[in-house]
Amino acid sequence: MSRLYDISQLMRAGMPVWPGDTSFAHEPTWVLDGQCPVNVSRLTLSTHTGTHADAPSHYAVDGQAIEGVDLAPYLGPCVVLDMRHAGPVVQPDHLLPVLPARVERVLLRTWERFPQDGWRSDFTTIAPESIDLLAERGARLIGVDSPSLDPEVDSRLLAHWRVHQHGMAILEGLVLDAVPPGHYELIALPLKLAGADASPVRALLRELDG
Repeated sequence: MSRLYDISQLMRAGMPVWPGDTSFAHEPTWVLDGQCPVNVSRLTLSTHTGTHADAPSHYAVDGQAIEGVDLAPYLGPCVVLDMRHAGPVVQPDHLLPVLPARVERVLLRTWERFPQDGWRSDFTTIAPESIDLLAERGARLIGVDSPSLDPEVDSRLLAHWRVHQHGMAILEGLVLDAVPPGHYELIALPLKLAGADASPVRALLRELDG
């Protein structure tokens, strides 16, 4: 059986969220006991909590909401590339030595160890020119282990807009610590949330046979 890698963050109280965004909370509404036959819980969270897919409506006024996006980019062959050496911004020169001639989905590892216990503002971002390069090679999706393609304090969202121009999909907040660079099958479908600007995902990588 092919090995599966779970590359999703654990959703839990106290997990890091974007500064000022909604904290995650999970609390019981019904409790299984002598008076009640089931457990039922309430969740409070941001659409961008943990490992998530951005919808175009996240940053574009006329962008599509998450329930209407094409699901095909979130399922299929992908390549994981090690960009831990890239520094603050992944530039095309960092990608060229390891990027296959043709790709469909590209996941970039930038953290030495994913920061599970606290927010880090010094995450690696992606140059717009790198998005262009990925699109030229056929990429339909880019995924990163950082919380955003763009810097925390830069409201221009240049990488996001370049993704939008190329019609690509975005995954953010992946956990790639245990995943060797190479080729996999990606499974990371967003929830069907009406009007939402993003969706948490349960992201998996499956080793390819052979």
